[in-house]
Amino acid sequence: MPALSPFLLKPEFHERVWGADDLSPIYAKPEGMKLVGEAWLTGDRCCIIGGGELDGMALDEATRKFGAALVGEAAPQKDRFPLLIKFLFPRDKMSVQVHPDDEGARRIGQPCGKTECWYVLASEPGATVGLGLKPGTTRESMRQAIAEKRAEHLLNWIEVQPGDLMYVDAGTVHAIGPGLVLVEAQQNSDTTFRLYDYGRPREIHVEQGLAAMKLDTHAGKVVTQRTNGRHQNLVTSSYFVIDRHLLTVDHGESLWSFAANDGPSSVRILVAIDGCGVVESDGNADVTFARGEAVVVPASVEEFAVRAQWTVEFLCASLPGKSLPPPKTAFSN
Repeated sequence: MPALSPFLLKPEFHERVWGADDLSPIYAKPEGMKLVGEAWLTGDRCCIIGGGELDGMALDEATRKFGAALVGEAAPQKDRFPLLIKFLFPRDKMSVQVHPDDEGARRIGQPCGKTECWYVLASEPGATVGLGLKPGTTRESMRQAIAEKRAEHLLNWIEVQPGDLMYVDAGTVHAIGPGLVLVEAQQNSDTTFRLYDYGRPREIHVEQGLAAMKLDTHAGKVVTQRTNGRHQNLVTSSYFVIDRHLLTVDHGESLWSFAANDGPSSVRILVAIDGCGVVESDGNADVTFARGEAVVVPASVEEFAVRAQWTVEFLCASLPGKSLPPPKTAFSN
């Protein structure tokens, strides 16, 4: 069995009715595809390892083969990759939808629920997301609003800006408006109940969605400390930790070292959102990643560094390995 080292994953593109025909500045549009809504970076069945000893292996196969050495002791399941990370390119309204929590997911035979977060990379003026229900909304009033084709009006709509991090805990009714580019990090679940879809001819799941929705949640814009704009914790929760790093040669800080985790070990996923960098670790080949690409650093690689090739801005996602209170959020613009 080969030793584990950091590896690059190839993105998998998915067409969506609400997607974009221009994915710049992150990607060139994939040939033969029309409206691309999502680029999956850690899809366990569809994302393929590029380069190294595991070249050509799907992420789920690698996870089953290496278990905790890859995902870490913090992962709830050692044979299943814990986080699904995507780029989203909405050019039309996404459906009003909701995801089940862990308990609700297990009732329908799914391994986990879906708490997620969105990091805003780009936004057109006035771009908004809908998070949670307006005060006084009940299940019956939501049911009636769905029947009367006005469900979107029961959501709290928040204007967002680049650099915002939105936390969306399971059970939150939500929607995403057009004119955004987002990085989504979530529990590894694709279970979605559409409550309302603006009349588009797609399946909706009113009863399942009403059962899964929570009238009060912790969703909102995460209140972050912005004292150091070059290295910043964006969100820390029971399901994921997301940090942002910016390295540039001309600022004299072109290298950032990562030490072993405190507490249970965790896989770390690095997502380049601008520029280009190199992941370095003792005894392993360097791995170069550029905007739109993801590098998986196995939990068994405790120490590593990222070096900028002139400049690189990237997100680092990991697992906390313990139960934590939800992050502090707000609805203010």
